[in-house]
Amino acid sequence: MIKLIVLDVDGCLSDGKLIYSADGVESKNFNVKDGLGITTWLKIGNQVAVITGRKSEIVKKRVTELGISHLFQGIRDKQKVLLELLENLDLSLSEVAIIGDDLNDYNMLKIAGESFTPKDGAQEIKTLVNTVLSHNGGNGAVREMIDILVRHNHQADAFLSVWTKGQI
Repeated sequence: MIKLIVLDVDGCLSDGKLIYSADGVESKNFNVKDGLGITTWLKIGNQVAVITGRKSEIVKKRVTELGISHLFQGIRDKQKVLLELLENLDLSLSEVAIIGDDLNDYNMLKIAGESFTPKDGAQEIKTLVNTVLSHNGGNGAVREMIDILVRHNHQADAFLSVWTKGQI
């Protein structure tokens, strides 16, 4: 059973575009369907972590808004951080699913119990992961992954009941 999902940001949780205003303010696009999937995944008793290579106040704001308690930014060695997190949470690799889209996710993805990449992930990642999703990064790929995992975990009824039975 997957108990933890680990998300990369640029190219997975966002569309990977870095947009700067004339005064240097960064902006990113996030998909609300991904957000609803994440918050519902958390409400049914699972965990979420974000491990990203860049540092961004926008990511911190989005992660806080979604209720994700494990945020690691500016990470060069994502596999090392993943293994430390699993040790702290007393979880095994078979209990983690990861979504990543490019080479800096490679080492982390290759050891995950379940691994995913968006439709527009790098070719090297597509040949490595268990599942290439039908959605692009930042356009519902994270939600698609969560929907797959909810079925795999036999949690579909619990996932739906969060919204149909007032368990919000």
